[in-house]
Amino acid sequence: MAQNNALFEQGKERYKEEKYQDAINSWSKILDAGEHSAALYFNLGNANYKLNKIGPSIYYYEKALQLAPLDKEIRTNLALVENARIDAIEPLPKTIFEKWYASLASILTYHGWAILTVVFSMLFVLLFLVYYFSTSERKKRVLFVGALISALLLIGSLVMAFQLNNDRVNDKPAIIFADEVQVKSGPTLGSTDAFKLHEGTKVQIIESEDNWVRIQLADGKDGWIPTTELKAL
Repeated sequence: MAQNNALFEQGKERYKEEKYQDAINSWSKILDAGEHSAALYFNLGNANYKLNKIGPSIYYYEKALQLAPLDKEIRTNLALVENARIDAIEPLPKTIFEKWYASLASILTYHGWAILTVVFSMLFVLLFLVYYFSTSERKKRVLFVGALISALLLIGSLVMAFQLNNDRVNDKPAIIFADEVQVKSGPTLGSTDAFKLHEGTKVQIIESEDNWVRIQLADGKDGWIPTTELKAL
């Protein structure tokens, strides 16, 4: 811990001295030691941006954002460096159901929806038991409606928890590190060219085969590139 703190401070001093590569070297040693943090990734993103390394800069900002998704400074710097990318990819328009799902998904995390599922299940059991043992017809009607609503909320939160977990498992983002890469229609050099991508573009890995990965863009295009041309987040 003390050694990593010393390396972190050493990197900050090198950064102030505008010795950006030396700063990167110091901070990279912390990563090599198995430690990481949002602040460490953020500083690595800053140093790489100073060296005009768009791919690594975006990569480290994205890593920082994974650990601190609400940090405004990270988001601001990421948006700034994304403007330096060559590829401008327009995402596919969302259907109204996809917009509803995105709005619901932004309210809570997977763990939040899972906890809410447990809360609604306990509420349903409690209301049902009180309903079952109640002797008043008026109270039974109110308790039955309450139990029914809690059951519906239980099902809804359970579906959201499973769907968000499925999204998390299938989410395999990566950043293109090559200056320029030719995306192929198949996992061989002899395959036909599909389109080109440039440094810093964010893609999704959807399949892998030998030393090739199949990637997909936000606009729906997909193809194959060598694994050496990108770095998974």
